[in-house]
Amino acid sequence: MTANKPGAKGLPKAQALPAAPGDLGVSGVPPLAAKHVAQQGGESQAPPAGGLAGPVAVPVTGLSSSSPLPGTVPGKSLPADRSDVPVAEAIVVQPLPVRAAGAAGHAEKVKQTTGTVMPQRAGGAQGGPASQSRGLPLVAPAASGPAAARPIPVQRAGEGVPVRPAEEEEELEPQEQLKRLALTKGPPWLISLVLHMVAVLIAGLIWLPSVANRNMVDLEAVYAEELGEQLDVQPFDAVDDSSEAMQEIVAMETLPLVDDPNMAPPEVPLRPEGIGAEVFNAPVIGSPLQGRELGIKQQLLRKYGGSEITEQAVVEGLKWLARHQQKDGSWSLKGPYADGSFVERAEAATAMALLAFQGAGNTHRRGQFKENVAKGIKALMRFQDAEGNFYHSGGNAALYTQAQCTIALCELYGMTGDSALRDSAELAVKYCIEAQDAQGGWRYEKARDSDTSVTGWMVMALQSARMAGLEVPSQVLRKVELYLDHAATDEGAQYKYQPGDSEPKLSMTAEGLLCRQYLGWPRNDPRLIRGCEILLRHLPNWEERDVYYWYYATQVLHHMEGEYWDRWNEAMRELLPAKQEKQGAERGSWHPREPTMDAWGPQGGRLYVTCLSLYMLEVYYRHLPIYSPLNKLMREQ
Repeated sequence: MTANKPGAKGLPKAQALPAAPGDLGVSGVPPLAAKHVAQQGGESQAPPAGGLAGPVAVPVTGLSSSSPLPGTVPGKSLPADRSDVPVAEAIVVQPLPVRAAGAAGHAEKVKQTTGTVMPQRAGGAQGGPASQSRGLPLVAPAASGPAAARPIPVQRAGEGVPVRPAEEEEELEPQEQLKRLALTKGPPWLISLVLHMVAVLIAGLIWLPSVANRNMVDLEAVYAEELGEQLDVQPFDAVDDSSEAMQEIVAMETLPLVDDPNMAPPEVPLRPEGIGAEVFNAPVIGSPLQGRELGIKQQLLRKYGGSEITEQAVVEGLKWLARHQQKDGSWSLKGPYADGSFVERAEAATAMALLAFQGAGNTHRRGQFKENVAKGIKALMRFQDAEGNFYHSGGNAALYTQAQCTIALCELYGMTGDSALRDSAELAVKYCIEAQDAQGGWRYEKARDSDTSVTGWMVMALQSARMAGLEVPSQVLRKVELYLDHAATDEGAQYKYQPGDSEPKLSMTAEGLLCRQYLGWPRNDPRLIRGCEILLRHLPNWEERDVYYWYYATQVLHHMEGEYWDRWNEAMRELLPAKQEKQGAERGSWHPREPTMDAWGPQGGRLYVTCLSLYMLEVYYRHLPIYSPLNKLMREQ
């Protein structure tokens, strides 16, 4: 039986190498060949001591002797060009020296021509003892003369995979060679380093997005759906306080007291001897009007307890005002709506309507009602004369009107920085300053007498000018303080309409306290705290309707924040939306006399009480609380 194995690498297919040292017998003949000889009645013979003497005739089993391959002769060697085909009978195989099995990988290079074998290096010169040679013959050598046939395994035609000579190995591309070299020859530490670097990069790609988004804030608007169901939100914090790099948060109680919490840091001049501060008569003031910007407006609304109900009431009120704007851009206190005032003051009506639109963030350049504001401010500026005065009809409404028009003009200039408004605003402020009485306040006529009501509106006008960056002499404000000292009672906790009156009034107390806040009283002033406690004993109540008092008290307590504001706001934010007109032609407005007469309903009429009610519902963002750190609020935004 013939064993068919692939030929050894680099050898003709007709030759086969033993797989292991055990495959060779002591005679140097493969056991398989010896077995075959025995079966044929032959006898294995040991090789001569001189090594391989010549070619060996090997009978090929499994092939018919009657069908020799063309071009071959039995007992002759196969031509070189047909060496890959088995032959009949026997072929002459040139012996090939090989190394011992333990060194099979170091076989000598063999010429690929038939009948030629390269000399064997191991074992010394040719003819040395075979037993001491490191190489062994593939098959037993034949002695001179006829030799017994010793078969060797021969690959049948078409069977197995031919083994190509070493010279015919497919050459790899340089890039593939480099990869193979790196994988097989690279040091273990280098491979480990590469794997760890890849792992670190993957971990970084997973971790970095979470770090990049750490300071981002997702705001969710939460509104009350039914009246009485108000927001219960935690104080708004846009900065991640969990960061170890964050500085210690400054609480309200630990902030240093300042004379004017709205003042922005003044510009400090450089002098040869170093940096120093000068005395400023008209300090620069920060802008509390920034709360009306769309982004921070929503945050302040949520922070200070506004709701969807309060905002919807504001929108409905502004729509009512827009429907009743005159063709020339002005508004009227008398109509054409129902329940107007019994007197006409178009200048005051126009200013009050503009203040309602502007309080919600509308200007002549942006906002849902920008066209109404654009037409309204043009009408307001047409009322102003060359001296800066807006009202020309006389009577006790002149300086009320002047103050209201000045507030509207300065606010719009402060919100937009429109240079076209600056001259008119400065002229209006100049007229207000000139109208100040010697006592330090204002009343009905220019520079004649003082009362707390008109003085309060004038202080708001000057404050609006400072918010817009316009100059107000500090001596004007000091004179106001002198007047308030005379009008005060209870050591400054309450205020009278005029210094000579016997009793303070609730509305004048609220107005006087607001003036004190803007003029620099600190939040923890005992007089201010005692006055706020008096206001909280008179929460908004429709049976004691007084929108004038509510308007000023709302501002005072909003600036105080904390428990003061929470108690007031809880009552105010439910009462006003509930009493707003919900249907009909006057939808969005407030009736001045029904179901309860307002304290100023007959004089002011529907537009007056509607505007003051809107100011209160806009308080959450209309002015930033003056005792809150403005820089922190801007940082939260």
